[in-house]
Amino acid sequence: MTLIKSISGIRGIIGDGLTPAEITGFTAAYATFIGNSVGKTRLKIVVGRDARVSGRMVSAMVCSTLMSCGADVIDLGLATTPTVEMAVTGLRADGGIIITASHNPAQWNALKLLNAKGEFLSAADGAKILELVAKADYRFAGYLELGTYTERHDQLEQHIQKIVSLPLVNVPAIQKADFTIAFDAVNSVGGIALPGLLTALGVRNIIPLNAEPTGIFAHNPEPLPEHVTEICRVTRESKAHAGFVVDPDVDRLAIIMEDGNFFGEEYTLVAVADYILSHSPGNTVSNLSSTRALKDITVKHGGNYFASAVGEVNVVEMMKNQNAVIGGEGNGGVIYPELHYGRDALAGIALFLSHLAVSAKSCSQLRKAYPDYFMSKNKVTLKPGADVPGLFNSVKLKYSAFPVNNIDGLKIDFSDGWIQLRLSNTEPIMRIYAESTSPEKADLYAREIMDSISAWTC
Repeated sequence: MTLIKSISGIRGIIGDGLTPAEITGFTAAYATFIGNSVGKTRLKIVVGRDARVSGRMVSAMVCSTLMSCGADVIDLGLATTPTVEMAVTGLRADGGIIITASHNPAQWNALKLLNAKGEFLSAADGAKILELVAKADYRFAGYLELGTYTERHDQLEQHIQKIVSLPLVNVPAIQKADFTIAFDAVNSVGGIALPGLLTALGVRNIIPLNAEPTGIFAHNPEPLPEHVTEICRVTRESKAHAGFVVDPDVDRLAIIMEDGNFFGEEYTLVAVADYILSHSPGNTVSNLSSTRALKDITVKHGGNYFASAVGEVNVVEMMKNQNAVIGGEGNGGVIYPELHYGRDALAGIALFLSHLAVSAKSCSQLRKAYPDYFMSKNKVTLKPGADVPGLFNSVKLKYSAFPVNNIDGLKIDFSDGWIQLRLSNTEPIMRIYAESTSPEKADLYAREIMDSISAWTC
């Protein structure tokens, strides 16, 4: 049975862990928590979903449960994660639930939980919901206090209009560039959102792939090079200026260059940040597992770079603390506070195309302007009862001559790269990421540290 309960929500495989009882119980706990937090029983909650086959069924249960808790539901239907986030504040709701398992395969689904700011819940708030779930401590309404149900289908259009109205989204330059753009929406809500956005930006030549939101994903939905070979071919053969790949809920963006090669998911944020910083110098934030290239670009523009613990909520918190003008994650997640504090592939596309148009460069020329770093991503299985503090102390001692960051596992910085060790929240494994100026150096760093901790692994 596969079911993952965490501070960020609930996630599992339909028919094998993610059951109606789990869905309704978790939703009731969320509604009870929101009611306790805002101090009222009549709530307004926004709900949206990606195109997964199970989405309509899960949404019906979520909406009905919220109504049974006395919440007025605004159902956006098929909607991107950033659209739901922006709708929470735009509609002055008390919270929101996004029904999506993000980049997980089609048999998965999940509930992502938002607060009244349209942002993911903090660790402390998530822990309170888990406590309510464990105790089955829910508050339900009497028949005269049941919530109402309303559908809204205008929020994507409003989201797009806010993007094209951003001062740094240069619609005239994009129109003048006369781009041909291909995209792969992996048979989810990107097939609805990207044509609307590209048309609003003035892109006339659009080549869609897997745009029908059937929820039957044409390939593994995580936007990695090995999963998106078709759009690489189409972008190259159609002589498109760029190709865009999004995940099922459209908060991650990968870019394909005109020659059909991968721009690099880690470099989506780097390119957008370069554009933002060239017009609005300031600070940037990404998580500790993201490429050092963002720091290099930030320093070049006279700003300060800060690294947060892994997780969007941690990135957002540090962005606010450091007054960052741009931030995000190396998985293609762009967070632009001028719009909202959430990963937004639609905003990423608009800003990247503005950068491409203003620079008058090709995608491949733009990519060559950025420092080259390469990652090695590995994982090792820990022995039962492994002494993780002892392991970390051993690693710190071995690398005592180098700067060490322990806000999220252990990260050691070198002059030409870094190594990070992080415990998985769901499996008895340790993730070991390394980055350096060549694939060989990154692999060497990773192998060296894995050899040094072999006593703790099997």
